[in-house]
Amino acid sequence: MKIFWSFVRKEFWHVWRDRRSLTILLGLPVAMMLIFGFALSNEVKNSRIIILDLAKDEASAGLIKRLEESQYFEPVGQIYSYTEIESNFRKGRAKMAIVFPSNFAKDLEHLHQAQVQLVGDATDPNNTNTIIQYASAIIGDYQREVLGEQEQPYRIEVESRMLYNPQLESSFIFVPGVMVLILMLLGTMMTSVSIVKEKEMGTMEVLLVSPMKPIMVIISKAVPYLVLCFIDVCIILFLAYVVLGMPMRGSLILLLSECLLFIFTTLSLGLLVSTRASNQQLAMFVSLVAFLMPALIFSGFMFPIENMPNLLQWISNIIPTRWFFNIVKNIMVKGLGFQYILKDTIILALMTLFFLAIALRNFKIRLE
Repeated sequence: MKIFWSFVRKEFWHVWRDRRSLTILLGLPVAMMLIFGFALSNEVKNSRIIILDLAKDEASAGLIKRLEESQYFEPVGQIYSYTEIESNFRKGRAKMAIVFPSNFAKDLEHLHQAQVQLVGDATDPNNTNTIIQYASAIIGDYQREVLGEQEQPYRIEVESRMLYNPQLESSFIFVPGVMVLILMLLGTMMTSVSIVKEKEMGTMEVLLVSPMKPIMVIISKAVPYLVLCFIDVCIILFLAYVVLGMPMRGSLILLLSECLLFIFTTLSLGLLVSTRASNQQLAMFVSLVAFLMPALIFSGFMFPIENMPNLLQWISNIIPTRWFFNIVKNIMVKGLGFQYILKDTIILALMTLFFLAIALRNFKIRLE
């Protein structure tokens, strides 16, 4: 074991001297957390709107003020006819128009209901649908405040609740997603490139003729990246809690244990690539294209798996990031215990053993 740990220390020194790789390993998690936490968000804020107020009464003025006070909308001006709506959309001046009919206050006072028309620019349907939902919620709250508890015939009230994330914070989905992508990218790419680099430099043969078994040589090169990936996990969790204000509802020890399992998965994939790739460029290309892109698409982080065709849903079952993403969400956001992630853990462990077995088999063949 003394020889093994001497190889591990040697590899740590290699990583420490390679400042570019060290910057990627420790700086990328911070950069991605800040970008995904603040710059990239599925929340829609400060949406530009225009207002066609044909009523010009106290009720419409009160609702307009409520919209102006909201962080979701930024009124950019009043218009005076329907024809101006499309011209503003064409110029990109606004994303939505709010139209108040001329009898808005009278309908609200006498009929206890009034119509407000929301006209959206649906060239971006997802954002526009979100904007209209925000506006509908604000209008509904305003109407309930104005009417109070007055009895209305055949009135149906809908009460909605959001479990686990009542404020609909985007960080609750981005933090698990960033953790998945960071570990998949760094664990796979750095391990594969590190070993292939030794082959290109002609030093791998020198290492393999040492008294230690060849497989232990390979494992000793993966240990530093195991440690660094685990440090990345700690950095991500620290930033999520301190900077983004994301709570940790489940067991931290359980989450760290599952992260270690997934790190082993990514390292085994890196070893698999290293046994087949002939140079660093090919290893990096395979890590980025063959692993990172499927990890992004089929994890459920960016695109709901349930919305995919059946064939793609089946393919997602063989992508490790799908199962790890479920694990992280269930622990961090839902606060669930091990019994709820047992299936995902078993699948991830079996995948790790499978990838490692193939990597070892290929490695032995290359030694012959």
